[in-house]
Amino acid sequence: MANYYCLMAGLPDIRLSDAKPARSLLQLKEELAEVIEPQDEKLLYYYYLRFDCENLVRLLADPTAEIDERGNLSREQYEDLIRSAREMNFNVHRYPSFMSIFAREYAYNKDKAGWFPKDALMLAYYEYAREVPNKMMATWYQLNLDILNILTALIARKQGWQLSDYVQGGGEVVETILEHANAHDFDLGAEYDYVKDLMRCADTEDPVEKERAIDALRWNWLEEQTFLEPFDINALFSYLARTEMLERWALLDVEQGRTRFTEIIENLRGEAKIPEEFIRK
Repeated sequence: MANYYCLMAGLPDIRLSDAKPARSLLQLKEELAEVIEPQDEKLLYYYYLRFDCENLVRLLADPTAEIDERGNLSREQYEDLIRSAREMNFNVHRYPSFMSIFAREYAYNKDKAGWFPKDALMLAYYEYAREVPNKMMATWYQLNLDILNILTALIARKQGWQLSDYVQGGGEVVETILEHANAHDFDLGAEYDYVKDLMRCADTEDPVEKERAIDALRWNWLEEQTFLEPFDINALFSYLARTEMLERWALLDVEQGRTRFTEIIENLRGEAKIPEEFIRK
């Protein structure tokens, strides 16, 4: 595994309470292009692909829309993907098949009640990304998919909706949610330690504070996974993901609640552990 000691040593420390990242994600991406090893570039392709998915949704709705340059693809490639998907009955191998399928079926689905294009494509993205050939990264994508499903299941149960209509994808967490729909934590807390913290986050009434707490949980997970290997590709991946969180919050007034961020981190530190059973392909 490649060692990025010089790169990582030169990056400033970042905290979730920072007002903004020291370097933007786009700046980091451009710096990495000059030093990243080919095998690691393939791994980070999965990370940047999420921005490609968001761009695809945006361009299908409005071909003149601005695109997020943090993705892998150029505007010309998005146009090629959309045109090829519409003209051909098979998937274009230049792009992930789930994106071709989505682009091909977009016109048929976009006016359907209850169909949300970004949500549909993000589900397909997470199912694709969790197959990345890197254990830590695959677990990260699975963790995010599971968190989304747990939070969705809590809302659906509160509203009296059928959970199976709302939780998406496969895996042990989804199966457990459906089997133990009436248990307070869906009977997940015994196997997944992070669930108890997530349940506390979900109980937070203020939606912004809730989102901050959930990001704190994710942030701690990333730090814990890379603590012993601070200069490898996993540590670099962690830095990118945490920088993205800071960029998102920088759009808000992060001065308010800065102290609260620190409190959340301290309360979670040492508690938000993912058991060995969860960290697997």
